[in-house]
Amino acid sequence: MAASRIRAHGRAFAHIAAYHPELTSLRRDLHAHPELGFEEVYTSKRVVESLKVCGVDEIHTNIGKTGVVAVIRGRSNASGRMIGLRADMDALPMTEHNDFAWKSGKPGMMHGCGHDGHTAMLVGAARYLAETRHFDGTAVLIFQPGEEGFAGAKAMIEDGLFDRFPVQSVFAMHNWPQMRPGTVGVNPGPMMASADRITIEITGKGGHGAHPYAAVDPVLVAAHIITAVQSIVSRNVRAIDSAVISLCAMQAGDPGAFSVIPGTAKLVGTVRTFNPEVQAMVEKRLHEVCSGVALGLGASAHLNYERIYPATINTRDEARFVVEVAQKLVGHEHVDRNMDPSMGAEDFSFMLQVKPGAYLRLGQGAENGQGACFLHNSRYDFNDDVLPLGAALHAGLIEQGMPLADEPVSAHKHTSVSPTPVRSEA
Repeated sequence: MAASRIRAHGRAFAHIAAYHPELTSLRRDLHAHPELGFEEVYTSKRVVESLKVCGVDEIHTNIGKTGVVAVIRGRSNASGRMIGLRADMDALPMTEHNDFAWKSGKPGMMHGCGHDGHTAMLVGAARYLAETRHFDGTAVLIFQPGEEGFAGAKAMIEDGLFDRFPVQSVFAMHNWPQMRPGTVGVNPGPMMASADRITIEITGKGGHGAHPYAAVDPVLVAAHIITAVQSIVSRNVRAIDSAVISLCAMQAGDPGAFSVIPGTAKLVGTVRTFNPEVQAMVEKRLHEVCSGVALGLGASAHLNYERIYPATINTRDEARFVVEVAQKLVGHEHVDRNMDPSMGAEDFSFMLQVKPGAYLRLGQGAENGQGACFLHNSRYDFNDDVLPLGAALHAGLIEQGMPLADEPVSAHKHTSVSPTPVRSEA
């Protein structure tokens, strides 16, 4: 296998690049064996096998059902510090349409978001950190199940993750096809929106399509609600804030009964926000609009509002620390220090609710098309060229966050970061 074409600075990258072929093999094996949330039995087994080969000090399994945690102690523990690194492991319930040798071997499942690559990068960091131990403190490597809608991070926390491993800060990274390989993006604040599920159940009065005056048509009510709720963002949310309301599915009647007005209809969708106050306001207005529109048309509507994932909000100091580590690795010009947030959601948000930390983007979209297919696409594949870089970035967070006594003061002091933003090209 050819060495990575990506160039970076520092001993960690040079060291990890030597076992790029092994990381690629692991990543592709995981890609060929995708597993959904809390079903990552094969994946967890491969992670444990790899960690044993890496020579980590401790391996803990079955945390949050199928989660794995590895502990690596540095040359010294005089600092008493402990930093966590997290990678997600689960796949998506979708059919893969690629034709390469490592494509999914399971119908209806694929690694369409790159969690196979995230896992392999953290294994690469584990191998380097266990071999070199060039830090003062304890590294906690978290291999998390169930990110894709199962709140695996929350499950691990409720299973005692941070009680057993009381890290002072925690970091996670996600590949980003819209950024070039060799680039890193982070924001000292919101990175991902909250994800809420809304279900609107409309009750009218069924009847014959030829005599609608004798019925209360819930399909008509649903149509008015679909239109009306779009006014909430445009007329209730400040222009400098962000919110999205999308009604994505509708169920009503029987397609085979073309002249029957059904008695009920259901709408299902999602709400995305960054600010908890905006989130609460949108929920309140949805209740009011849905009920009011239905009442005005002679029907009733019940809204069930479920808060699934909170917003992913980086703590400012930890985000600045990521910037400094990344700049040393790939250069100032390849780090976006004020990255635009995404309206997508991420359950790493649960970890950031209880620990300081940061979530960052690792570019992987090559100009020749490799890795450029966007996330959750049936032709997506992780770009293996970035494996050593991601692993080295993980390692840098540990080494610079917990430096040995004879090393320069850690970047975790956050004293030398320029505030001037640099945009990475998509």
